[in-house]
Amino acid sequence: MRNFIHYILVVFAITSGFSQTEDDPVAWTHSVKQVSDTEYDLVFEAKILDEWHVYSQKTPVGGSLPSEFTFANAGVDYELVGKTNESETITEYSDIFEVDEVFFRDKAVFTQRIKLLKADLSQVDVNLFYQVCKEVCIPKDIDFSFSLDGGAITEEIKTVDERSALLGEALKLNLKNKQKLHEGGNEVVNGTSDLWMIFALGLLGGLIALLTPCVFPMIPLTVSFFTKQSQNRAQGVTNAILYGFFIVLIYFLLSLPFHLFDSVDPQILNTIATNIWLNIAFFLIFVFFAFSFFGYYELTLPNSWANKMDVASSKSGGVIGVFFMAVTLAIVSFSCTGPILGGLLGSTTLAEGSVATNLTAGMLGFGAALALPFALFALFPAWLNSLPKSGGWMTTVKVVLGFLELALAFKFLSNADLVGHWDILKREVFLGIWIVLFVLLALYLFGFFRFPHDGPKTRPSYTRIGVGLLSSLFALYLVLGSFKLVDLKLYGFLPPDFYTIATQESDCPLGIDCFKDFETGLAHAKAVNKPILLDFTGWACVNCRKMEENVWSEPDIFPLLKEDYVLISLYVDDRNKLPENERFNFEYNSGRIKTIETIGQKWGTFQTLNFGAASQPYYVLLSPDLEVLNYAVQYTDKDAYRAWLLKGLKGHNDIMLQSALLKK
Repeated sequence: MRNFIHYILVVFAITSGFSQTEDDPVAWTHSVKQVSDTEYDLVFEAKILDEWHVYSQKTPVGGSLPSEFTFANAGVDYELVGKTNESETITEYSDIFEVDEVFFRDKAVFTQRIKLLKADLSQVDVNLFYQVCKEVCIPKDIDFSFSLDGGAITEEIKTVDERSALLGEALKLNLKNKQKLHEGGNEVVNGTSDLWMIFALGLLGGLIALLTPCVFPMIPLTVSFFTKQSQNRAQGVTNAILYGFFIVLIYFLLSLPFHLFDSVDPQILNTIATNIWLNIAFFLIFVFFAFSFFGYYELTLPNSWANKMDVASSKSGGVIGVFFMAVTLAIVSFSCTGPILGGLLGSTTLAEGSVATNLTAGMLGFGAALALPFALFALFPAWLNSLPKSGGWMTTVKVVLGFLELALAFKFLSNADLVGHWDILKREVFLGIWIVLFVLLALYLFGFFRFPHDGPKTRPSYTRIGVGLLSSLFALYLVLGSFKLVDLKLYGFLPPDFYTIATQESDCPLGIDCFKDFETGLAHAKAVNKPILLDFTGWACVNCRKMEENVWSEPDIFPLLKEDYVLISLYVDDRNKLPENERFNFEYNSGRIKTIETIGQKWGTFQTLNFGAASQPYYVLLSPDLEVLNYAVQYTDKDAYRAWLLKGLKGHNDIMLQSALLKK
C-alpha cells in the first residue's frame, strides 16, 4: 500500500495560502514522490506575484541573498542525493552589486532527492530561507514537513519559557503617536528608466553628428536641391520636411530588431549586454571607433549601397525618391554616425529598463536631431547664410568624439573587471585613466600635438581653446574627486566607492557612524539628544544600496544624516547566529511560535512587531523618547526624502521646545 501511495504525488500541504499579496508575494506548495523503496523526491513549488522575483540558490556571492535549504537530520535519518535541482532561471546583471544575479519570475520549482538511512523514517522537515524582491525586498523563512508514509504530520511542540517571554517582550516598543507611521502611505517610487533622458541623449548625439564632415556639408546642398528643383516653394518645403521624417523613420526602424529579441525573452538583451565577454567586445569596438575618429582609418559601408540608393531615388521620384535620398544620407554618413550610434547603443545597455525600449527612444532622438536642420532651413532658407563654412573645425569635432569614445570604452572594460573580480580597474585606477584622457584632449585642443587627418598647423580658435579649458577643468574635477575633495556626481560611469585600493574604515553606509543594535543606538540618541533614523535594511537589498548611493549621498541630505540624526541600521537578512543566551522562542498574536536564532530573524521580527512591515528599505524617524516624528517611507526620490528628514527634524525640535517650556 505504501509503495502504491507514493508512486504519484500524494501529499500537498499549503504553507502560505493559494493567493499572494504585496506583503506576501510568494505562495508555496510542496509534495513528495517515491522513486524507489528508499528514495524520494521532495518538491517545493512557488507561485510568484507579477513583477516580484525570488533568488536562486546559485546567485553569486556578493549580490542578493540566495535561497538556502536546511534539511533537518540529513546525514542521520537520510542522505541527500546530489544537489537541489531548480527550474529555469533568469540571469541579469546588477549595477548595484556588480554581479550577474540569478533568479525566478512567476514560478520556481526546487527538487531534492533523498535516500533513507532509517527504514522506518516517516517524516522529513526542511527549512527554506529566501529573498523576494521588487522595488523593496522581503527576506522570508518558511518550514516544510513531508510525510513519507501518507500519515499525519507530527509538529514539533514549541513552548515559550519565562526567559523567552522576557526576551520577546523586550522587542516591543512603547511608541508614541504610532498612527503617524501610515499617514504618508509608505509610498514607493518605481525605479523605471527615464526614457526622456535617453531621448535627450540621442538628441545630443544627433546634434554632435551634424557637426561632423560627413553630415554638415550635406545640409546646404540638400536644402538647396529641394528648394530649387521643386516646382514651387511649398513643394520644396514639403519634400524637405518629408526628407526629415524619413530620416527619423530610418533610425527608428534600426531599433526594431532589438524588440524582436525582447519578444522572445524580455531579459535577453540585458543579459547579453552585461555578459563579461560582451563588455570586453564593446571595449575593443569603442577603441576601434576612437582611432577611426583620430584619422588612422575610415569606417565606411560599401560604396555600392550608396550608389544603388542614389539610383533608386532618381528613378522613383516623388515620396519614394525622397525616402531613398534619406537612406543614401544614412549610408554615406556612416563613417561619422556609426561610432556615435555605437556609443548610443552602449549607453542604453548601461541605463535601467529595457535595452530595446531605451534604444528606440535614443534612436528617435538621434534621428530627430539629424532631421531638424533640413526642415528648418527649408522653411527659412535665409538662415543658410548664417551657417559656418566647412573646414578643419569639423576634424576637431571628430577627434573630441574619439576621446569620448575612449572614455566610454573603459567603462565597459570596468564592467568586465567588476564582474570577473579581476581587481584591475579599481576606482582610483579608472579615474587615473580618465584624467589622462581628458588632459590629452586638452593638450590636443591647445595645439600641442596633432593627428594624421589634421590640416596645416594654425593658431587654435577661441572656441577650441574654450573646449580645451572645459576638458582641463573636468580633469581637475576628477583629480579632486579621486582625493575625496569633491563628491563626484558621475553615477553609472565610475566604479562604486567600495571598489577601491584604499582600506575601508567602516562598513556603515557612506562611512556614516551607525549602530547595528537598537538599544545601543537608542542609548546614544538619548545621550546626545538627537532624533533617530531607524533604517531597516539588508546586506543584499538592491534598493537599499540605491537609496544610499543616489539619495543619501546628495550634498543637501548627507549632512543631515551625519550631523543631525543618529543612524541605526538593522540588517534583517543577517544570517549570523545570535549568542546562545540571546536565542529564544517568540509567540505571535496568532499563536504561532517562531524560534529566533539569527540576528536577521531578531530584527525582522522587531520590524514586523512594531511597525507592521516586512520589506526593505524601510525608514522610520523617532525621537529619543520613541515618539514617531513622521510617516514611514521606503524607496523614494531625493527631494521627497530630504523634505521627509526636515519634517522629522522640525517635529523633534518642537518636542524639545515644548519640553523646555513645561520645565519653566
